[in-house]
Amino acid sequence: MRNLVAIVGRPNVGKSTLFNRLVERREAIVDPTSGVTRDRHYGVSDWNGHEFTVIDTGGYVVGGDDDYEKEIDQQVEIAIAESEAILFLVDVETGVNTMDEEVAKLLRKSNKPVFLVVNKVDNAMRVITSVEFYSLGIENLFHISSINGGGTGELLDALVKALPEQVTNTREDLPRFAVVGRPNAGKSSFVNALIGEPRNIVKDEAGTTRDSIDTVYNRFGFEFCLVDTAGIRRKTKVKANVEFYSVMRALRTIEFSDVCLLVYDATRSFDSQVKNIFWLAARNHKGVVILVNKWDLVDKDTQTTNQVEAHIREEIAPFVDVPIIFISSLTKQRVFKAIETAVDVYKRKVKRIPTRKLNDFILPIIENNPPPALKGKYVKIKFATQLHSAHPQFAFFCNLPQYVKDPYKRFLENKIRAEYDFNGVTIDIFIRKK
Repeated sequence: MRNLVAIVGRPNVGKSTLFNRLVERREAIVDPTSGVTRDRHYGVSDWNGHEFTVIDTGGYVVGGDDDYEKEIDQQVEIAIAESEAILFLVDVETGVNTMDEEVAKLLRKSNKPVFLVVNKVDNAMRVITSVEFYSLGIENLFHISSINGGGTGELLDALVKALPEQVTNTREDLPRFAVVGRPNAGKSSFVNALIGEPRNIVKDEAGTTRDSIDTVYNRFGFEFCLVDTAGIRRKTKVKANVEFYSVMRALRTIEFSDVCLLVYDATRSFDSQVKNIFWLAARNHKGVVILVNKWDLVDKDTQTTNQVEAHIREEIAPFVDVPIIFISSLTKQRVFKAIETAVDVYKRKVKRIPTRKLNDFILPIIENNPPPALKGKYVKIKFATQLHSAHPQFAFFCNLPQYVKDPYKRFLENKIRAEYDFNGVTIDIFIRKK
């Protein structure tokens, strides 16, 4: 499981700008108006091979009258409690003020590694000015400019040293299957139907499950750890603080899993939030099985399995090589088929193809369908191998790797999928210099 790092501070000190730099994408909105960030943003950062999850929080304001401010303050406190380290951001242009002091007081109580990050330090005079922030009582002080990246290297070096060793499975031999999806899609009912007892509370009310619940499943020749998670809503819909806590735990459970069983309510549309959960699992290189639940409630005259499956594959394109199973947790229809499929996906995820076998298959295809010539230069791929990694990754060695574009990489991926059956598993293709 990746360590969690929270970025906290009063409004308008540059938290979202720093978040965007750490995750290397413009995900959080950056605006000079204070209070723009109300929802939490999650992203993965990597520094010298150390991965960690970053949370961008809203600005902390003590004693604010605005309902949003009170809610943001409480959720900042939850983020602090859940994180392994905290980046406390302050603004050198405005100096120390009472809100910074209140945040510092809160952080000193947390007993977590806290890094005081003085932002907008882009010249020598501001380095001298930043000395006043030592009055906040936090020793680990760093000068950065989040807008251009100055000083972030030193900060990240210290941060990764302070983070604890990343957690591994308590039973390393057991694969972990996470049951994920929107609230009230039937995740807990699915788990209960599978294990044959009411292990988890089931109600029609959305949000009943508030934490990730582990169950070791050992029946019919299968043994794995099954994790029921809280429903993941759109961040704009996350109101209650306990729900924010639940969503944060569910996101971390996905990161910690091997295969995600995405439970989708057949009586509702396959909307953007379901797709977001799907791509969250795919981007984290997890095996994926889509379970169309409550199929017993659907009018088969208006919707057929072929129609629904075609619609889902259209929505999740281009990663369409995913198993889709129609189930009913209430009647236990195809529940065990779902688990059997998840086990198969896990086996594909850890499968290795011998180098000789791979080359005997793929090199003749490449010879008959070489990469397009560019600027009169021809790419010659001489060798391919599967890399040692947690999910399938393949490296192709050639003379001009810079001329091999994404369409040809997808061509190679599709050929490998067709031959070796990687249904439900993401594949990475790398082109390297021979």
